[in-house]
Amino acid sequence: MATTRKATQGQPTNGRPKTARTARNGSSQAPRRTKPQQSLRSIAIAAARELSQLIGQPPEGIVAVEKRDESWFVQVEVVESHRIPSTTDILAVYEVEVDADGAVTGYWRKDRYVRGRIQE
Repeated sequence: MATTRKATQGQPTNGRPKTARTARNGSSQAPRRTKPQQSLRSIAIAAARELSQLIGQPPEGIVAVEKRDESWFVQVEVVESHRIPSTTDILAVYEVEVDADGAVTGYWRKDRYVRGRIQE
């Protein structure tokens, strides 16, 4: 009675584990490694954290993230001046530029306003 072997997914049928890719001409080559892509969330959080360290104020929130060319632009809202009542706090939106490697390359204040102001 003949026994049949079922090949498992990802395993060669000869029983030896795969170690390198084999090109059509028989030479082996190492698998191609690509730089891991950062998530939108990790880019935004890192930009907000770096901005906080630069300006000395904690972020209130992340209000926008956009990729332009090879850079990311993250808009972060910050309370610049706490007041009583809190509806009169002075807030600002900063835009932080992050390069493809995740390093902050610049930031600037885009807007400054009173918390209670209605934005249009």
